[in-house]
Amino acid sequence: MSSQGTRRSFLSRASASLTAALAAGSWPVARGRQTSANERLRIAIIGTGGRGAANLKQVATEEITALCDVNDAHLRRAAEQYPSARRETDFRRLFDHADEFDAVVVSTTEHTHAFATLPALQLGKHVYCEKPLTHDVYEARVIRQAAAEAGVATQMGTQIHAGSNYRRVVELIQSGAIGPVRECHVWVGRAWGRQSKEEAEQHQDILHTLERPETADPIPPDLNWNLWLGPAPWRPFSHQYFPGPRWYRWWDFGNGTMSDLGSHWMDLPFWALDLDAPKTIEAHGPDPHPELAPASMQVTYEFAARGERPDVRVHWYQGTYRPPCWHNGDIPKWDSGALFVGDDGMVLSNYSRHVLLPEEKFRDFQPPEPWIPPSVGHHAEWILAAKTGSPTTCHFEYAGQLTETCHLGNVAHRVGQKLEWDAEAMNVTNVSSAGACLQREYRNGWTLR
Repeated sequence: MSSQGTRRSFLSRASASLTAALAAGSWPVARGRQTSANERLRIAIIGTGGRGAANLKQVATEEITALCDVNDAHLRRAAEQYPSARRETDFRRLFDHADEFDAVVVSTTEHTHAFATLPALQLGKHVYCEKPLTHDVYEARVIRQAAAEAGVATQMGTQIHAGSNYRRVVELIQSGAIGPVRECHVWVGRAWGRQSKEEAEQHQDILHTLERPETADPIPPDLNWNLWLGPAPWRPFSHQYFPGPRWYRWWDFGNGTMSDLGSHWMDLPFWALDLDAPKTIEAHGPDPHPELAPASMQVTYEFAARGERPDVRVHWYQGTYRPPCWHNGDIPKWDSGALFVGDDGMVLSNYSRHVLLPEEKFRDFQPPEPWIPPSVGHHAEWILAAKTGSPTTCHFEYAGQLTETCHLGNVAHRVGQKLEWDAEAMNVTNVSSAGACLQREYRNGWTLR
């Protein structure tokens, strides 16, 4: 079946599930199997190196019953800590023993997130998945539907969402401290993608490449390269792809800076402005490359009014791109930031701090009393939700919308035209060629559903 046909048949099923879940107000609250608050959650860990090792440490209060990694060196290190846990190399085999765990932490590479997450949801397991939630728009929609049907505790790994600074910024915006917000600028200095030699040197990135490597490197002895590739097309091993974060640059494995840091930085305007799906998306930057994401680019999203909130434009900048007000010196020249432009002022924020602008106008300003409670911790929030049914803040409906929006920025770059987006139909209505960027083809032996 063609990708377009697959999308049509999927959407006819997904629409009813998503509508029913949203109407019931059930997204943030887990309805699946729960344990008592004092009982340890049985967790399977998929991906145990890098982010996987960090996530494993954050859930170590629970019972780790299974470990899975395509890299045997990572698997051995994790098994030293948890010698009684089941060990698997292929996560598809892990689900043959689903009665041994209640929850799954997914920390694989981006191009296999959906493949590890979907069977867990279908089996009624609680899922924590690293960002970005999926590799493309179609997969994000599949995961949103599956999460709606499963009713389990879900959380995407945007850990900064648990920080106090984001909470205070959301309160400022939603209390009307700067009036209605009609414009937002988000920029990051990272430039993971197709760089010129000069850009690579500027960012101290010595492992840049302009084209696919012409020769193969020896496969590391502990790595199952075939399983690492998973649903991606076969290609010989190269150190240009492995280890992370080198794979982020390649469309077959990742989506560059946009989907990676977009999950963190676009999270703040999504939360503060109550965003959902954009109406239009337009990108500016270098000519698109068939295999490599851009190191630097700029994307403009247009969102419709939401209740009393007006239409808003959200501008994304990565690499060498910055907002005009940054270049003009009208705001502090932070390396990365999110600037909310309201009718009555501005809020500039990064991960850890924020400032109201112009500062002289807000010198005597008294912020609203905090109303968003402090987080118990991003991982702890998910664990508590799995045990008690309490809400999570980055559940897969919210995270799925955020992920789709970030991916659409790359789609606009790849087709080189402004996109008109029909979110319900999951279709770009004015550029037929964009469909190929919404859903990828999978290698033989790999299917999603």
